[in-house]
Amino acid sequence: MTRHSPFAGAMLSRHVVGRLIKLTGNVFKLLSYPFHWLLPDKRFTLPAQAAPLIQPRRPSVIPRTLWQTNFTNRVTLPVYLNYLCNRLMAPTFEYRFVSTEARADFIEANYPADVLRRYSRLQIGAAQADFWRVLVLHAQGGVYMDIDAHLTWPLDRVLGAEREALFVRSRKGGLTNYFIASRPGTAELKAVCEAIDDNIAGNRECGVFDMTGPGVFNRVLDIASVDSASYRFFCLQGSFTNERFQYVDKPQGKWTREQKVVGVLSREEGNEASRGIERR
Repeated sequence: MTRHSPFAGAMLSRHVVGRLIKLTGNVFKLLSYPFHWLLPDKRFTLPAQAAPLIQPRRPSVIPRTLWQTNFTNRVTLPVYLNYLCNRLMAPTFEYRFVSTEARADFIEANYPADVLRRYSRLQIGAAQADFWRVLVLHAQGGVYMDIDAHLTWPLDRVLGAEREALFVRSRKGGLTNYFIASRPGTAELKAVCEAIDDNIAGNRECGVFDMTGPGVFNRVLDIASVDSASYRFFCLQGSFTNERFQYVDKPQGKWTREQKVVGVLSREEGNEASRGIERR
């Protein structure tokens, strides 16, 4: 008789639940086409802040705050359903949506002026969001998730009470940045913040992916030494929504198209030395 380890059983359970949620999301995504055909201007509002649905029973090292940002908080039905899925899978977490304007306000309040100045040179919203997400987690901690990412397992069970950070591995095995969980002030996040800051200060026009996105994580962090897990077992992308539903109100479209016609950085004469990332 073959015995299966509890760990293998737990991973199988996560995989099965993840597939069921993905299937459900795809069904809702399909149904959203006739919905928005009938109601093309209908939008749903993501709250700037929402209290936990359930009060946690114990403290955790990683603050129970779920951070998201987007070019607008007025979203289509699939994006809103994606948000509701995350609220149900993270009921003990406070929800915080940060607008484009509020991102800059946060950086101004928590970091020196030169960090805000370099952030403001980023001309593509996705690049700004890339930089802001690591700055907000470095300063306050919590969990960041892209607007199209959704949990497939309860977030409290994924993180536990003692974990200090968790990164997600992509299909190809590298680190990505659509999900990041961390306590404030980790050395890993500081290193990523400083690398992005250096890229901007050095006028390195290398595209969003390598200037502010996952390329930075894979260049700066050692995947073997950071706490990471495969996306398959707790966080997926694109089940509930897709590029059409995400960017229907943004003529420039996704950053992959936008960077073909707009430089990532605004022009600035010469290079400057980055002074590093220090919180106020």
